[in-house]
Amino acid sequence: MAADPSAPPELSEYVRSVNGIELHVTEAGSGAPLLMLHGVGVDASAQRREIEALARSHRVIAPDLRGHGRSTRPAAFSLRDHVDDMIGLLDELGLARAAVLGGSMGSYVAQALALAVPQRVRELILVVATSHGRTSSTDRVLAEHADELRGLSREQQQQWLGDRLFAPGTPPSVRDQVRDWYVSRHSLGLALSPEQIEAANKAVLGFDFRADLATLEIPTLLISGRHDILNPPAEAERMARLLPSARLEVFEHSGHLPSLEEPERFDSTVLAFLAEHTAVS
Repeated sequence: MAADPSAPPELSEYVRSVNGIELHVTEAGSGAPLLMLHGVGVDASAQRREIEALARSHRVIAPDLRGHGRSTRPAAFSLRDHVDDMIGLLDELGLARAAVLGGSMGSYVAQALALAVPQRVRELILVVATSHGRTSSTDRVLAEHADELRGLSREQQQQWLGDRLFAPGTPPSVRDQVRDWYVSRHSLGLALSPEQIEAANKAVLGFDFRADLATLEIPTLLISGRHDILNPPAEAERMARLLPSARLEVFEHSGHLPSLEEPERFDSTVLAFLAEHTAVS
């Protein structure tokens, strides 16, 4: 019986040992490789919708970054550790080059990876990104609203922030999807402890790529949410001016999660960008 072309690509999961740790990897699809890097505090399972959508035309490789998900969780690690892990993973998979898509924290890792080994990054897709950060975006926003949040517990502050990750008018079903994912991580015993969340945040403190972005001759797509309070569109606009070959798409009905808030536009934008540059390479 012929395979159903409308069925989502089958996902596989495996573990690769790199740099003394184990990385848990989700993979789907075939074709040109696309390395997908998640944000802080989540893991590849939070990107399942995107993995399935993009895997219809690409080989999507989505690791749980160190300190997250089912990968090894060291007590402390750095942004450079993330970069070395991704180089090691590409080596393990025998991939000389790949397109790289990173969201939020994943976009910081993606930028650092492209700067470290530009010859291995075919295209760069940076979602809700910034090129520098003295503290985490979360801590910055909480500090800016300190008067409003005074007296609230850390958990209540995180709830306040979570409610503001979305654009006004985002359907409750999207918010429920995010909430249900976090509930599932807790039920599976895979939620990060407060100490592990702190370690993950510390890994990306104090980065600044602004002086180096002009050296990246890599086709780059920037996707920003108009209502993103963590990494606002102004950050992406500055990056677009610095990068030699960048295109910026601002999603007018999104906050910090455009791949969930405007999924059809997200998928079509990413796939069109990749197809365009694959065709001319």
